[in-house]
Amino acid sequence: MPNASHHRQGIHASPRLKVCCISSLEEARIAVAAGADAIGLVSSMPSGPGVIAESLIAEIAASTPPPVATFLLTSLTDAAAIAEQYARCRTTTIQLVDHVAADELIRVRRFLPGVKLVQVIHVRGPSSVGEAIAASSLADALLLDSGDPSAAVKELGGTGRVHDWSVSAQITSAVAKPVFLAGGLTPGNVRSAISAVRPFGLDICSGVREDGGLSASKLRAFVTAAQSGG
Repeated sequence: MPNASHHRQGIHASPRLKVCCISSLEEARIAVAAGADAIGLVSSMPSGPGVIAESLIAEIAASTPPPVATFLLTSLTDAAAIAEQYARCRTTTIQLVDHVAADELIRVRRFLPGVKLVQVIHVRGPSSVGEAIAASSLADALLLDSGDPSAAVKELGGTGRVHDWSVSAQITSAVAKPVFLAGGLTPGNVRSAISAVRPFGLDICSGVREDGGLSASKLRAFVTAAQSGG
C-alpha cells in the first residue's frame, strides 16, 4: 500500500513549502507572495533564531490569508500550557519542537480538537525512526529537523545544519502521515533533498535569510529550485 504522504505529495508537482522564522507582517507578505503554503512563527525558545512576541504572532496569524497555514512553534511540553499559549496566538497549527509525551499529546487534542499538531523529530540517528513512528500515531504530521534536545542548552530548530537524509527517507517510508523536511535546506541542496527524502513538505529558515531578514530573492531561488527538483 503506498505511503499516504507520498500519495498526497503526488497531487502536487513539488512539495509544499513552509517558510519559518517569520518576524514581521512584511516578511509574511513576502513568503505568501512567493507561494508559501505555510509560515512558521517562533515563540519563546531556549536557543535559536526567529523568536517574536506572542502578540506579534497573533497579529501575523490573523493577517495571513487562507489557505496559507500558520504554525505556532512552541517549546512547551505541558498540554495545559500549550493550550493557553495557543489561545493567545490563534494559529491554524501547532508545531511541537520538543518531545511531547503521548499522554500530553492526547490532552492537547482534547483541549484543542480543531487545531493541527505537527511533532518535530530531531534526526540524530537510526533511533529517530522508531521515535517518528510512535509520534505519527498521534500527530497530524511530522517535521524532521536537525536540533539536539539533549544539549546543555536545548537546540530545538533553526540550526542551519543538514542531518542524515537516509534516516529521513526511512521515516517517510515508514509513516502514513505527511512529513516535512527541515534542517539546512538551501537553493543549492533542495533538489538533492527532495530526491533523497521525497517529503510532503519543505521547511526553510536560515537558507533564505540575509542580514537578519527574509530575502525575497533567495526565497524565489529556493522556490524555483524546489519546483524543478520534484
